[in-house]
Amino acid sequence: MSAHQDFIPGNELYVSTFDKGHLPLPPSKKVAVVTCMDARIEPATQLGINLGEAHVIRNAGGSAKEALRSVVISQRLLGTREVAVFHHTDCGMLTFTNEQLHDKVKAEAPGNAAVAAAVDAIDFLPFSQLEESVKEDVKFLKENPLLLEGTNLTGWVYDVTTGKVQRVV
Repeated sequence: MSAHQDFIPGNELYVSTFDKGHLPLPPSKKVAVVTCMDARIEPATQLGINLGEAHVIRNAGGSAKEALRSVVISQRLLGTREVAVFHHTDCGMLTFTNEQLHDKVKAEAPGNAAVAAAVDAIDFLPFSQLEESVKEDVKFLKENPLLLEGTNLTGWVYDVTTGKVQRVV
């Protein structure tokens, strides 16, 4: 059975108590959270953020480089003035290199030049040191001329086994 078959019943349950249709477009806490797409991460619940209070930008590894487009939109069009980068323990991005993933994709499509060229053009942005990756992402944002001057930048690690967060930067 496909997971999407649960979407309608799940949404009907959500809609039965939904009362947030009045919320404004800009996030009330003026913060954007950049975090991983990992299914064990639920930033709103884990950080005490309510609907309408923050932008949550998710991608594999919580990469600030990949999130930059969304952060610029969040700041320039929707008023955020703070960015919090969250990476987490036991992240899949710690388990491979670009070369390994490139080789895997090409092996699954042997002889397909289009697939080989397409995957070789991608930097999957893996990392080998968790806290260092947080520091590098915060540094990337701090040095990026597209972020508004005076943006409050912080970097964090979320522990998937305890649920606790620790500030790194």
